[in-house]
Amino acid sequence: MGTPDFAVPSLHALIENGFEVVAVVTQPDKPRGRGKALKPSPVKLAAFTHHLPVLQPVKVREPGFLQEIASLQPDLIITAAFGQILPQALLDIPKIMPINVHGSLLPRYRGAAPIQWALINGETSTGITIMRMDAGMDTGPILLQRSLEIGPEETFGELYARMAVLGAETLLEALKLLAAGNLKPVEQPAEGVSLAPPITPELAWLDWRKPVEDLANLMRALDPKPGACSSLNGVTMRLFRPAVVSGLRPASLSSDTSAGPLSGPAVSGTVLSCDERGLLVACGQDGRSALLVREILAPGKRRMRVADYMRGNSIPAGSVFGRQTIE
Repeated sequence: MGTPDFAVPSLHALIENGFEVVAVVTQPDKPRGRGKALKPSPVKLAAFTHHLPVLQPVKVREPGFLQEIASLQPDLIITAAFGQILPQALLDIPKIMPINVHGSLLPRYRGAAPIQWALINGETSTGITIMRMDAGMDTGPILLQRSLEIGPEETFGELYARMAVLGAETLLEALKLLAAGNLKPVEQPAEGVSLAPPITPELAWLDWRKPVEDLANLMRALDPKPGACSSLNGVTMRLFRPAVVSGLRPASLSSDTSAGPLSGPAVSGTVLSCDERGLLVACGQDGRSALLVREILAPGKRRMRVADYMRGNSIPAGSVFGRQTIE
């Protein structure tokens, strides 16, 4: 049971290692793109390549769906970023247990967006938890955990891809231990619990008064989608590839972002310079820190390097990024 790209390596791993996948469950096709045509999920496409039966219930609580799963008599139900909370009636169906591939080291970051929140909070490491599911939100016993380091400039898209592979590898390791009788569930500790709620559109807006590190972390967490955003002259811009610049003089900024002190504070959100290195924007409560933004997505254009954007557009020094937009 899975829906996005994160779940695809786990599905492939099961098939390629000789497990009999009796069915694949994914979310209903959703309208995407300008034409709003219905598009299948990545997991559905992967299932079709292996000629597997695909089920797409609107709600997994539907009696008809529960009966269909029960008729398959599965040994295991394995979920990876499926997108719905499974009711106890479904969790009780597999002969052995229901298993989940979760993108954090539980009990930290329970919820829908564990990878994004690890980046937002500036974590330097994260990992995969294989857990036995219960009716709670990622509260079941831990079966196996594996960790990995987060790169200092790593984006959500980059980390997500690595986590998906690690999830598949850890799942296979857990299943081998299970087959050998060596997989022992361990209850999650009561200490260290944190939540990872869904990413909302409101969260994407940059508040330039915040510390520069927080702004950089948010940009990384929302890259490639939806993209951290700010308004410039009433137009929403989405900003990517940040570099932290603390206490630097914009005019002498070098390629490795090391130079002398700022000549003075600036209003948060003010563009200090815009050149081939990117947009340098003042931030923090005192205006003495700055964030170098190296890529931009403007309305009607593709995402590009700021240097490329500036060949046909102008963002003068002194311009101020704000919160309000004209939509």
